[in-house]
Amino acid sequence: MSDTSNTHPDDKKFLQVLQENWGYSSFRGIQLDIIRSLYAGNDTLGLMPTGGGKSITFQTPALLLDGICIVVTPLIALMKDQVSHLRERGILACAIYSGQSADEMNRHLDNCILGHNKFLYVSPERLSSPLFQNKLKQMEVSFITIDEAHCISQWGYDFRPSYLHIAEIRDTLPDVPLLALTATATPRVIDDIQRILCFREPGKHVFRMSFERKNLQYIVRPCRNKEEMLIHILSRVDGPAIVYTRNREGTRDVTRMLCDAGIPALYYHAGLTRHDKDVRQRAWQEEETRVIVATNAFGMGIDKANVRLVIHTDVPDSIEAYFQEAGRAGRDGKRAYAVLLWNERTDTVSLNRRIQDNYPPKEKIKAIYNDLGSFFQLAAYSGTGASYEFNLDKFCLAFRHFPTTVVSALQILTRAEFIDFRDEDDNLSRLIFLTTRDELYRLTHLPKDADRIMSCVLRNYAGVFSNYVFIDESLIVDETGLDKETVYQNLLMLSQQRILDYVPRKRIPRITYLRDRMPDEDFYIPASVYEERLAQYEQRIRSMLEYAGGNVCRSKYMLEYFGQHDVKPCGHCDYCLEQQKNAPDTATLKEQILRLLADGNTHTPEEIRRIEANEDIRSRALQELTEASQIRLINGLFMKG
Repeated sequence: MSDTSNTHPDDKKFLQVLQENWGYSSFRGIQLDIIRSLYAGNDTLGLMPTGGGKSITFQTPALLLDGICIVVTPLIALMKDQVSHLRERGILACAIYSGQSADEMNRHLDNCILGHNKFLYVSPERLSSPLFQNKLKQMEVSFITIDEAHCISQWGYDFRPSYLHIAEIRDTLPDVPLLALTATATPRVIDDIQRILCFREPGKHVFRMSFERKNLQYIVRPCRNKEEMLIHILSRVDGPAIVYTRNREGTRDVTRMLCDAGIPALYYHAGLTRHDKDVRQRAWQEEETRVIVATNAFGMGIDKANVRLVIHTDVPDSIEAYFQEAGRAGRDGKRAYAVLLWNERTDTVSLNRRIQDNYPPKEKIKAIYNDLGSFFQLAAYSGTGASYEFNLDKFCLAFRHFPTTVVSALQILTRAEFIDFRDEDDNLSRLIFLTTRDELYRLTHLPKDADRIMSCVLRNYAGVFSNYVFIDESLIVDETGLDKETVYQNLLMLSQQRILDYVPRKRIPRITYLRDRMPDEDFYIPASVYEERLAQYEQRIRSMLEYAGGNVCRSKYMLEYFGQHDVKPCGHCDYCLEQQKNAPDTATLKEQILRLLADGNTHTPEEIRRIEANEDIRSRALQELTEASQIRLINGLFMKG
């Protein structure tokens, strides 16, 4: 990491942009290092923990450079949030993601070509589309930012095949610098990011911010009854909280239990409608409810600094996932707690079972692949490009498979590029008018908001009286000035009155064949997709078991996992506090050492081993006993055994 105390010729204008747009008087951490490197045109990698201020590192230089900054991120919530915040500051920005209409995407991309936007946020799935690739060639691009860059590595805990399309941008824009940002990357993943993105100077311009969170107290709480412990902790610690559970059913059960105990809570998971997600997220962010109980679908891109508690009722299957989720507590720099509820017997069994669940035998995957072809009535050597809505329950019932096994098999088949499986593909809302245009104009009893919404629909969408047309509620929100809830409720009201038929956006699984259906004899899953990733997943499970069940400083263990060396115990996790509680006071310690020096034979082997095992004893003894001969004796003693 470079020394930010040395001034740089452009520092003054960097600071001016920061102050004028965000009101901050100084940069923090490695922000300035990254900005300097990127502004100089270097491919740059920034490793910053959750809450480290990643957005400042690319938004600041982008405002000083000519052209548009493209930001690639899988987080639609983050896209919308950052676009909204930039527009509030008078900075032109837009976002492209799945679920938008072709007209809306075209409009945003054309505005980027014309220079009417400074930031273009785009999901990785959009990058390889012919529309985007064609428009990209016509844009003046200052640099490209890749958020959640660990997703590009097969060794990253959240690898996404769609991220590999990012490397194709280098073919189109070979001279445009890249900024890769991530909060969770092991040394192997760091090397992989630079290799896949074809960094022009790999190993250079890599800036690491310590992942240590001194204000965050990591606690592993052994317990038999997790529900009782959860209520106890939430009753003892005030402030906003996130409770993570492993599945959707768990979010509902825990929420019901907390509400029965008098603790206001809402649940959140990927299966909710977008409207329900927005309402629940807003209620928690504005502290109308104290606790949000969620699967890991919640949190990415959510900006709430004063979360005091993050509690996991189920153990995540990797240190990366736990570090990311726990790190959403205490982003304001004040004391916060990350608590893992741990039942050694049941949680160990559960974690080991996940290995089998996530990596079913290859023969089972092959059987599911064949059954899939039969389900869609797809002949061998055909099907490339065919896309189908996928009813998981119906498939499992027809072919007697377990849903968990099927989903895992489909994900492996996706990584092997047989198919593209999207667990919950966005389908746009659609509507059709049930009245004629003349009848519509004769309606006089409708509220003004409903009139404005219908006028907007008629202006923007053709053929609404003869066919269902896909609509985007956010376009109606922008044009009418109404909020999302008002638009949604008015469309429902118009549907109930049979003026139109409104079918809200739904999320359904979809499978697209990337290659023709293979016959049995040609079916093959490469080791890089199965055996190597299975071994890596098993290692992640072992690391999580070591973290939760081992006698280690929690913070030190995680920092060393991410390649940060020479780490000292944090002093305030549950393990460190227990060590301090059991350590003798200084006077007793001095007496023990002196007695040991005077006559080592008077102590039992167990007593000597206990003193030798305590790292604090040696350092404190050396402070207390300064005479050179005694120091030599102490050093000699601790080297034994």
